[in-house]
Amino acid sequence: MYHCLFIQFAQSNSLLGFLPIVLIFAIFYFLLFLPMQRQKKRTQQMLNELKTGDQVVTGGGIVGTIVSLGEDDTAVLRIKPDNIKLQVARSSVTSKLSGDAKK
Repeated sequence: MYHCLFIQFAQSNSLLGFLPIVLIFAIFYFLLFLPMQRQKKRTQQMLNELKTGDQVVTGGGIVGTIVSLGEDDTAVLRIKPDNIKLQVARSSVTSKLSGDAKK
């Protein structure tokens, strides 16, 4: 009888040993991976919704207004004050400025 209880205790003890590892993976998922997936979806949605006239910021810090969007995932930006036009990859756009920031 005691031998049977010891085996059941040892099996449950080994399962309890994996519990902290499972909890760590769950914490990592909810604190790291889930927010990264949400941010990636928001960024992709923003890139898909770009249109001419939007004022954007690129990954390099360049602020410009979209003049045209190419079929090959490029965008032409007009940079002030000299109205220089740059062709950039659409994926280099990191954010779209709101209407208040344009003024």
